[in-house]
Amino acid sequence: MLIGEYKHNLDAKKRISIPARFRKELGEGAVLTRGLDNCLFVFPSKYWASFAEMLGGLSVTKKDLRAYARLFLSGAVEVEFDSLGRILIPDHLKKYADLKKTAVIAGLFNRLEIWDEERWNSYKANLEKDSDNIAEKLGELGII
Repeated sequence: MLIGEYKHNLDAKKRISIPARFRKELGEGAVLTRGLDNCLFVFPSKYWASFAEMLGGLSVTKKDLRAYARLFLSGAVEVEFDSLGRILIPDHLKKYADLKKTAVIAGLFNRLEIWDEERWNSYKANLEKDSDNIAEKLGELGII
């Protein structure tokens, strides 16, 4: 299970170290793609296959469904860990997430998210302020 939050720096070659705990769960490789809220998603290869298949099966006649599939599939890249546990973040994904020097790698059960540290701190502060409202809405849906 991918859980926890870690800070790591991007090096001059646009590589970031993935924590050993996460690498163990990801296995030999992973898929890196655009995420939501201007972060990056990192999927274990085994999970990515079913996620991509679901996206590929969305209707091409619905504008929003086409856009959703494009967001994730068009910029996706397979990544492998080097001997130090780093992955390379391509320019188009670095730009999308506005990654600077320090990034936060957050585990979210079946995927990782990579955030620019400042953006993550701002997002998390807003989320924490609104957590009661979110919990109430989830309760109304019968989720919690």
